[in-house]
Amino acid sequence: MLTDRRQFFAASAASAALAVSAGASARGADAPKPRPIRIGVSTYSFWQFKNNKLRDVEACIDLAGETGFDAVEVLHRQMTDESPAAMQKIKRRAFLNGMGLCGFSIHQGFVFKDKEERQKNVEHTIKCLEMCYAMGIPTMRVNTGRWGTIKSFDDLMKNRGVEPNLPGVGDDEGFKWVTDALTACLKTAEKCGVVMGLENHWGLGRTPEGVLKIVDAVGSPWLRVTLDTGNFLEDPYDKLEKMAPKAVLVQAKTYFGGGLWYTLELDNDRIARMLRKHKYTGFVSLEFEGKEDPLTGVPKSLEVLRKAFAV
Repeated sequence: MLTDRRQFFAASAASAALAVSAGASARGADAPKPRPIRIGVSTYSFWQFKNNKLRDVEACIDLAGETGFDAVEVLHRQMTDESPAAMQKIKRRAFLNGMGLCGFSIHQGFVFKDKEERQKNVEHTIKCLEMCYAMGIPTMRVNTGRWGTIKSFDDLMKNRGVEPNLPGVGDDEGFKWVTDALTACLKTAEKCGVVMGLENHWGLGRTPEGVLKIVDAVGSPWLRVTLDTGNFLEDPYDKLEKMAPKAVLVQAKTYFGGGLWYTLELDNDRIARMLRKHKYTGFVSLEFEGKEDPLTGVPKSLEVLRKAFAV
C-alpha cells in the first residue's frame, strides 16, 4: 500500500509539472502585445512663448484632453501662479481630464563663473523639485545651461546652437560646475521621488557625449536623460540612440507650417523603432515648434506620433 501511495504522488507531481509547462507554453504563444507608448503634450506646444491666449496652463490641459492626449508636461515658465492652491488646481484639472502630468520642464543653468549664481540655480532647481512633488509629477527636465556668450536665442539658433565658452573657462571646469550642482539636488530629488532628466539642450548638453558625461559622473538613479528628438540639428539618429538607454522622458518635435527657428525632417517611425529596441516604455511628450496655429498643428502632430509609436 505504501508503494502504491508513493507511485500515486509521484505520478501526480509529474502531471502537475507537465500542466504548468503546457500552460506556460500556451501563455507564451498568446502573450499580450506590448502596449503602445503613451503620448503627452507640453503646454509649451500651445503657448510657444508668444500665444498669450493659450498661456493658461489649466486651459492647455483642457485642450490636451479634448484633443486626445494621454498626459501633459507642464512648462514652468508658463505658470503665472506658483501658489500651493494653483498647483493643486493643475493636478485636479489633469485628473478631471483623465490624464496624468508626465513631466515638468524648467529653465536653469550652472555654467556661471559666479559661485553665488550657480548656487541660486541650485536653489531654484530644488524649489522646482518640490513643486513636482506637490503636483505629483514624476520627472523634471533640467539643463546644463548655456554659456550666454551669444545673448540672443534667435542668433544662437542661426549659429546652429554653437556658442563660444566664457572667456577663460574650459569645458572641464564647466562640466564640474554642472556635475557638482546636480549632485547637490539629489537628496531633494530622492525625497520627492522626482527623477531629473538632463536634456540635450545646447551648452554642454549639445552633444550626447556631454549629456552622458554628466549623468555618469553624478551616478545616481535620480538623474537620467530627457531625450529631445529635435535638438540634434545634424545626423540625429545615432546621437539619440546613444542616449536612449537612460531616457526617462522623450520630447518629440514637430514643425507644421515650418519651424519657429529651424525645420527638421524627422523620421518618427525610425525613432520609435529605436526606442522599442531599447525597451523604452515611458511617455513621449509633444513639443510643437511649428508656425501653424497650435489649435490645428497640435492635433496633426498627435496623429503623426500615434501612428509612429503604435505597436
